[in-house]
Amino acid sequence: MARPVAVVALVAAAAGLGACGVTVGGGEDQHVGLLVTQDFGRVPVGPGSETVEAPSSDTVLRLLERSRKVTTRFGGGFVQSIEGIEGGQEKGRPVDWFFYVNGQLEDQSAAAVKLHRGDQVWWDRHDWGTTPDVKTVVGSFPEPFIHGSDGKRYPVRLECADDAKAACDKATAQLNAAGAKVVARARLGTVGGEETLRVLVGRWSAIRADYAARQVERGPKASGVYAKPAPDGTSVALLDLHGKTVRSAGAGTGFVLATKYMDEQPTWMITGTDEAGVDQAAAALTEDALRRKFAVAIADSVPTALPIAP
Repeated sequence: MARPVAVVALVAAAAGLGACGVTVGGGEDQHVGLLVTQDFGRVPVGPGSETVEAPSSDTVLRLLERSRKVTTRFGGGFVQSIEGIEGGQEKGRPVDWFFYVNGQLEDQSAAAVKLHRGDQVWWDRHDWGTTPDVKTVVGSFPEPFIHGSDGKRYPVRLECADDAKAACDKATAQLNAAGAKVVARARLGTVGGEETLRVLVGRWSAIRADYAARQVERGPKASGVYAKPAPDGTSVALLDLHGKTVRSAGAGTGFVLATKYMDEQPTWMITGTDEAGVDQAAAALTEDALRRKFAVAIADSVPTALPIAP
């Protein structure tokens, strides 16, 4: 049986990029981004965001130490405080510093993670009593589509619901305008994403069959996303940092979400309760709308950060 055209295009593009993506970086120095915040990106710490010129041998920890006042623990590999703001307990709940490189939570110490040219490093101190596993966030957009992870750029594939062509066209245009290169478009559920960044586009009722997306219905502990769609997709519970429902989003609401399934590359979701919501989500696929947000709900063209603020 002949393979679908989109899959053939993806294979050809992936071959051009290399089996594990293109290695980027190199050279003696490099520009990287540094962002330090609290409370799921809501409160900047120090200057908040800056671009720093860093040696090619730099680690995430060295970058932070040159720009902020830092104390460490466990032999220097783990951050205890930044600018005097410590991890530990707050109002009886656990809080700590977590760091993301190009929107992905790292599972090594900051002293072990090397930087590559163009990397965007985001430190955030937040309550992890609901889940410590917010493994990927949307607020570093256009990362990870530009520089990938560990210095490797991965091909981008959009998987589109049959009734979401307009939104898929918009999402493709937004990604390409941001510098990402969409190498293939396919129907939902085409192939896995171990070496591919997948973007699912469609109403929740359409994309929920995807194995990565389905985790969102199980709540933050499973997906790292502070929203829980109803199975029929017509409403979505918007959650606070405790995982409690603050309100329910209905008709016309869109969402830009991201999660990971096992060791695959992140899966992004441009979705909504209905077609109007999906269109809003596609239009919000911009740096301005997503900046410093872990996930986003959009209603009346206004993005709301998730989890919902206390």
